[in-house]
Amino acid sequence: MSKKLKIVTIGGGSSYTPELFEGLINRQDRLNIREIWLVDIEDGREKLEIVGAMAKRMVEAAGLDWDVHLTLNRREALKDADFVTTQFRVGLLDARIRDERIPAKYGMLGQETNGAGGIFKAFRTIPVILDIIKDMKELCPDAWLVNFTNPAGMVTEAAIKVGGWKRTVGLCNVPIGSYKMNHEAMGYDKDDEKLFHKYAGLNHFHWHRVWDVDGREVTQDIIDVLMDPESEITKKHMVKNIKALNFSMEQVKDLGMIPCGYHRYYYIEEGMLEEALEAYEKGETRAQVVKKTEAELFELYKDPKLNYKPEQLSKRGGAHYSDAACELIASIANDSRTVMVVSTQNNGTITDLPYDCIVEVSSVITAHGAEPYNWGSFPSAARGQLQLMKAMEEVVIEAAVSGSYAKAIQAFTINPLIRSGEKALEMLNEMLIENKDYLPQFKETIEALESK
Repeated sequence: MSKKLKIVTIGGGSSYTPELFEGLINRQDRLNIREIWLVDIEDGREKLEIVGAMAKRMVEAAGLDWDVHLTLNRREALKDADFVTTQFRVGLLDARIRDERIPAKYGMLGQETNGAGGIFKAFRTIPVILDIIKDMKELCPDAWLVNFTNPAGMVTEAAIKVGGWKRTVGLCNVPIGSYKMNHEAMGYDKDDEKLFHKYAGLNHFHWHRVWDVDGREVTQDIIDVLMDPESEITKKHMVKNIKALNFSMEQVKDLGMIPCGYHRYYYIEEGMLEEALEAYEKGETRAQVVKKTEAELFELYKDPKLNYKPEQLSKRGGAHYSDAACELIASIANDSRTVMVVSTQNNGTITDLPYDCIVEVSSVITAHGAEPYNWGSFPSAARGQLQLMKAMEEVVIEAAVSGSYAKAIQAFTINPLIRSGEKALEMLNEMLIENKDYLPQFKETIEALESK
């Protein structure tokens, strides 16, 4: 391609930024980059300066002439951008710690994208993504928005359906891990491309089927390997923040599809809750562990000699997110028609869900965005869960946009990981108050709760 690109990353002070730069550098022959802007807020200034300096060292070490800019002025950065990537966390890791610990206090699961924690991350994040889109409409009306801010599915749906930004694609790293895992299960090198995968569902709530080079479906063969309690392959590739509890072999074989790792929260809720409550009692919830890991990473990033992504970043838990974003950018920029798993508009791909909703599906990435592969219908055992989760997502988005306390209660009631009743209402109220600095849309409700 000939056009020189301007790429903007919102949340540029993230510990993932070195992976983003590694991914861009590795694709330098496919990406004609002019400048990269890393944007953050005042609270993230120090991290932005540390990771920004390291990013500049990485570019210099690669012998590239890209201009790397650091700024706290989002509008300055967005002017005439071609691609905008989002990797921000409203409330920083302290908000995630509350998302995990408050539900645990009430004996329920609190997790970054599931249960009450996922709902509140959406409440904090959706207004911000909509505000970013307002600026983009004015400053870079032709830009692509590449979102990997969690909960990625809901944030992407808000961007497209509420914000009206059709040029949005959401990303997740989970399919990449399962892709590698399935190759090993079939006896191939994890980096081989011997298998064809077809994913469908929602972000952190998808299933997939697999075929080999001869056109034979090997889904059941992979299930036999991965659902074996003794399988080391599953443990090796499991997402860092999910305990590798064993699925029921009988259940998964009956489904005829491979569930994603996050399905453990719904298929094995009892075991996952027990593990979460143990971590809560020890003061070792995932967010607390990640905060320590991140502090160690930034100490490494301060080293003026470090000009490459350190191996320790893989412990952070979101490996491959940034690399997937780079591949998506390269595929759109070059009309490469790469097959990727992304969050995009359904458009009839999954017949069990609304036509215009956002789903996470295998898609061909073209110059005009994602073209999803047709999936059709799900078996009854999965269809009911899928429709419930989509309805829950829709209500969460409505609550996040409107600040409706009633909608927030509805979202809590629908969510399968939240037991309804007085305890759930108490938890909702406490989480609203604890997040008051980041929930201006709920201001009146929170003030009324605090005055009681």
